[in-house]
Amino acid sequence: MKQNKNVFNNVLDLIGKTPLIKLNKITSDYKGDYLAKVEAFNPGHSSKDRIALYIIEQAEKKGILKPGNTIIETTSGNTGFSIAMVSIIKGYECILAVSSKSSADKIDMLRTMGAKVYVCPAHVSADDPRSYYQVAKRLHEETKGSVYINQYFNELNLQAHYETTGPEIWEQTEGKITHLVACSGTGGTISGTAKYLKEQNPKIKVIGVDAYGSVLKKYHETRELDTDEIYPYRIEGLGKNLIPTATDFDVIDEFIKVTDEESAHTAREIARTEGLFVGYTSGAAMQAIKLLNEEGAFKKGDKIVVIFPDHGSRYMSKVYSDKWMEEQGFFDSENVASIKKTQYIN
Repeated sequence: MKQNKNVFNNVLDLIGKTPLIKLNKITSDYKGDYLAKVEAFNPGHSSKDRIALYIIEQAEKKGILKPGNTIIETTSGNTGFSIAMVSIIKGYECILAVSSKSSADKIDMLRTMGAKVYVCPAHVSADDPRSYYQVAKRLHEETKGSVYINQYFNELNLQAHYETTGPEIWEQTEGKITHLVACSGTGGTISGTAKYLKEQNPKIKVIGVDAYGSVLKKYHETRELDTDEIYPYRIEGLGKNLIPTATDFDVIDEFIKVTDEESAHTAREIARTEGLFVGYTSGAAMQAIKLLNEEGAFKKGDKIVVIFPDHGSRYMSKVYSDKWMEEQGFFDSENVASIKKTQYIN
């Protein structure tokens, strides 16, 4: 019996093929055309759906993952949600070591999706036994029949985007893309996408977005890990205190750093101006575009693609909470708290 093309077997069939949406108001004063690859249209609401499905299916093909196995992973939230979602459909148990920097919304979502969650302190070194890297390794050693995804050092992270995100952007722009702007955490998204695009046109410029408190920008420039660069910051899923092998620094032309505060306000601005309810790292990516325009990085006729990695619903207790913004000191004379439009009738 022929299947109705409008009926899907399960949510996994909806992963990928996300839309490219033109940015209008927020970029009205800038040279060039700006297109957002909105990854929140994935069923798990982030780009991490791509790597979760790809890595798990590759592990199945190689016989590494078998029925009854447990999948273990380190995550700031999005990868964990995607792995939990794929695990439900495929019948695996899921254990996640999560950074305490992850929003309460993300942690609640992971538990709702049936994952066993271990919340680990964010502001410890990568080799500290309490770090989510080390906790995941220990859980893998202690759990019989477990498979550790290890996205930071898994080349399949990069390959997933090489085979999906890159080709999609090339096709959607009809090969006219001139710049790619993307946040870098594990580095899989930017590296895999950039590798594919540069194979099509080596002139495409790839700009990575990093956070203050992270080591990626300086490592890209010097190939040296400077631990003096490391200090606590608030943006989730952006930057690192170690060098992930999933990042191919050779396909990235330059890095630009953004602040926690500006990224938070820019995420809110995207919602207000474009009607796109996106996450904290999307604000960071858009903030990078603002800084690049100040530097005169783009010209008329350029076609700039920016990746918006996830959905704003994951940050209701953070960047979309006036209380949290006030607690961080993110409201000042230039960025006042949003006007309260809710009225209560007694």
